[in-house]
Amino acid sequence: MSEKTSEKTKIKLNTPNKLTIFRILLVPVMVIVSFIQFPGDLWGIKTQWIILDVLFIIGSLTDHWDGHLARKNNQITTFGKFLDPIADKILVISSFLLLVEQGKIPAWIPIIVILREFVVSGYRLVVVQGDGKVIAANIWGKIKTTTQMIAVIMCFLDVNVFGAIFNTQLDVLPFVWNLLTTLLMIVSTVATIFSGYTYLKGSKEILFKDMK
Repeated sequence: MSEKTSEKTKIKLNTPNKLTIFRILLVPVMVIVSFIQFPGDLWGIKTQWIILDVLFIIGSLTDHWDGHLARKNNQITTFGKFLDPIADKILVISSFLLLVEQGKIPAWIPIIVILREFVVSGYRLVVVQGDGKVIAANIWGKIKTTTQMIAVIMCFLDVNVFGAIFNTQLDVLPFVWNLLTTLLMIVSTVATIFSGYTYLKGSKEILFKDMK
């Protein structure tokens, strides 16, 4: 009886689900790396930040491949639908917090990101429980995701802090890099706000239907 029960409860993870879990496991590795002072640098960029950037890029690639493989091989599961967006948020928000800790970006950027995620997740939960509808991603959400990924990758490799172009005299290459990093961070933050607003737009009937 016990053998049959254990067989029934045994969970088989497909490749997309394994990639999703791997993406989450990268986060504690990144945290550990952030505490280690590795020797040397490359073009003024600390080895520590290069390693963090590589880890983040690997995590970002798994975000693409787990969804691609799931659709291609018809391996879309409820577990994957649940964990994949959570893994994305854990990776991105954790990276933002690491950047804040090192003084590379101001705290208001991840605060806006976290606030948006709480609001949208709560709204999705209410809609699904109430009407059973699936909330599709909007164009602002896609812009947010893309610009966030690129901005974080660039910020890890930026030897200057967010907005250094406005108060520091920089050489040409550091100036261009910091300019692009700063602009992408701003665009991703604006897209975060608009994507949250788009989700909530026209939601009064659902959120306040019991208060009329």
